[in-house]
Amino acid sequence: MSRSNGKTWIAVWLIVVGFNTVVSKAIAQDSRGTNTNASIDLNLNYLPISSTYFGEQYLQDNTEPMAQVTSVSQLKDVQPTDWAFQALQSLVERYGCIAGYPDEQYRGNRAISRYEFAAGVNACLDRVNELIATATADLVTKQDLVTLQRLQTEFAAELTTLRGRVDSLETRTAEIATNQFSATTKLTGLHIIGVQGRTSNRGDVNPRDSIQDTQDGGTNTDVISLTQLYLTSQFSPRSYLFTGLLAGKGGTAPRFDNNDVTRDRVSRNDVIMGYEFPTDNFIISDLNYHWLVTDNLAVMVGTENVSMPSAFRGPNRVESAATGPLSYFAQRNPILNMGYGHGGIAIDWQFAKRASLQAIYTSYKPGNPGQRSGLFDGNTTTGVQLLLTPTDTVDVSLYYVNNYSSDGCLLTFVGDECLTAVNSSTGKSAPLQTNAVGATVNWQISPNLTLGAWGGYTKSYIPGQSGNVETTNYMVFVNFPDLFAKGNLGGIYIGQPPKITSSTLNVGNNVPDFINTGLGRAGGQPGTTTQIEAFYRFQLTDNISITPAVIHILEPGHTPNNDPVTIGILRSTFTF
Repeated sequence: MSRSNGKTWIAVWLIVVGFNTVVSKAIAQDSRGTNTNASIDLNLNYLPISSTYFGEQYLQDNTEPMAQVTSVSQLKDVQPTDWAFQALQSLVERYGCIAGYPDEQYRGNRAISRYEFAAGVNACLDRVNELIATATADLVTKQDLVTLQRLQTEFAAELTTLRGRVDSLETRTAEIATNQFSATTKLTGLHIIGVQGRTSNRGDVNPRDSIQDTQDGGTNTDVISLTQLYLTSQFSPRSYLFTGLLAGKGGTAPRFDNNDVTRDRVSRNDVIMGYEFPTDNFIISDLNYHWLVTDNLAVMVGTENVSMPSAFRGPNRVESAATGPLSYFAQRNPILNMGYGHGGIAIDWQFAKRASLQAIYTSYKPGNPGQRSGLFDGNTTTGVQLLLTPTDTVDVSLYYVNNYSSDGCLLTFVGDECLTAVNSSTGKSAPLQTNAVGATVNWQISPNLTLGAWGGYTKSYIPGQSGNVETTNYMVFVNFPDLFAKGNLGGIYIGQPPKITSSTLNVGNNVPDFINTGLGRAGGQPGTTTQIEAFYRFQLTDNISITPAVIHILEPGHTPNNDPVTIGILRSTFTF
């Protein structure tokens, strides 16, 4: 089967099976309080999702005919000690306008529907009118009218106050209806400002010969800002359109100058913030449609941000570049960023109470049908995740990803993510087919302590050629929810970004050898980068937080002779 036909078949299969996904989590979306063992949620607080059980129960309760009773004693579940006994007795025996169920019960604690209320009031009014018309003096007496007049006089002030409150409420309701953003669209968003500075260092970059001959290109303090706006347009109780707008400015560059022929492939990703996304102005970051097909199966399809971070549920419940760890590497296993998907289709299937399956097919440039691009060519990614919650405090996810990269870059933007070197004569790099596996575990030891870890492995090859390249990555972390004060969060993350552990690609494609000697010698990176990140989030209000953090990186670029880098960061976040 050809590669193009194979991908077409995969996409058709996904459509037939149906995809279910939680709402798109854009680059820095706040995901505090995420409960990964919950059933499928369209992530709309105001979105009514029907329950099959409650729907059936409602129909059952409201299709039984009710019969008129002539004595309150006919109602088996009404006792003389009940607080409403006298009222029921009067309505039944004096006015005869109360009905019971065929099983001779009144069900006084059951919620009443608007239809039942209308029917009951109408029955009583009809009875009163009948009594008035027949002038039944023993039932509607002059004394009753005098009592009503006295009550009206005694409570005149309260009635006037109540009337004023109702008028005021009607005015405010009309104003809200006139000035509301939209009756069907909900607007949310966030704004992040991060200030960071780092230490200077020297590096052994290219050629890598154990000599520190490259000075760090920039250590000045800089500012990164990110603004995201989300529009959630509800089409029905079970579907909505999610649109995101994003504007970013600033970055942690410049970094080591690795020479143009390697396209900064060694250390360009050592320090990238999770909210680092420079743009010229606002861009469309999310455009996808969500449909809850059944109570346990949903579909997401769109042209922007149909990606694994948005389609797969994350076991780390504080995952968020806005309110959680700061670096891009500390957000999630880099394998789950692979392909940086834009357009495609995804599903989330809750097939058991404590187990769900997510799947995705996505393309980096779905709208460009040229060579090495488009929906079924170019950078495309297929992924599957199994999420298990064996107990309320443990989440485990297992995932497999297949990626095709037209230029040898996996688009994870962390560590070794470009795995074939740029040919100096053609200015291009060879494509890669990649298979990746990984797992993440999250254990909530107590409400104030959570441990977690992830690990990942990739194996890639150039189609039609011998040899392959392998990478590994890992992270261990501890989170401290409500540390020192409710709503605050502390965290410590220690890990190794993706590292080429072995490469047997042909001469000119082997990245470690290209930097070392260029003689085609097999092998991996000579050193191991280790990232240590610690942060503490002060939750000032429900919408504003400030997070100081420190990131220390040992052996940047997986090179033993590179000086370590220390970054100090102060992030402020406003959400609405």
